[in-house]
Amino acid sequence: MDTPTTGPKTECPQIAPVVRSVTVALPPQEAFDLFTQEMRLWWPFAGHSCGDEDSLDVQFEPRVGGTVTEIGRSGQRWSWGTLTEWHPPGAFAMRWHPGIEADQATTLRVTFTARGGGTEVQVHHDGWAARGRDAQVKRDQYEGGWPHTLRAFAEAAASRRAA
Repeated sequence: MDTPTTGPKTECPQIAPVVRSVTVALPPQEAFDLFTQEMRLWWPFAGHSCGDEDSLDVQFEPRVGGTVTEIGRSGQRWSWGTLTEWHPPGAFAMRWHPGIEADQATTLRVTFTARGGGTEVQVHHDGWAARGRDAQVKRDQYEGGWPHTLRAFAEAAASRRAA
């Protein structure tokens, strides 16, 4: 006897998270603050934001359920997502969807761990299945983008330490 089916089975292959880290010569609280309160000083807006070169800042509403919003020079605002964890100075996590619908959000978790005289900042970006057919392509784009972004963060941290 045939077993009734409800439709074709679709299997979504497991897509590996993007995990990248950088160690900076700042204590965890300073690294956390630079990352979450002073993105205007280091985020590579050109090519890595919704407003591109019109972008001025990214603001975190510092609480679980708070929004992360990119601000343009013209006053335009773009949602980057919603915070799902807020544990300064150790970590934050969010549903990440800059410039796209919230139902396509991936999961971004950033941790700040004391290492020697500095802080290891680790980005763990996962949940690619939410991006549907483009999941692997988008994951690969972020695989190449996070190192560039973390280098910019490390340069800002080094400048702060030298000042």
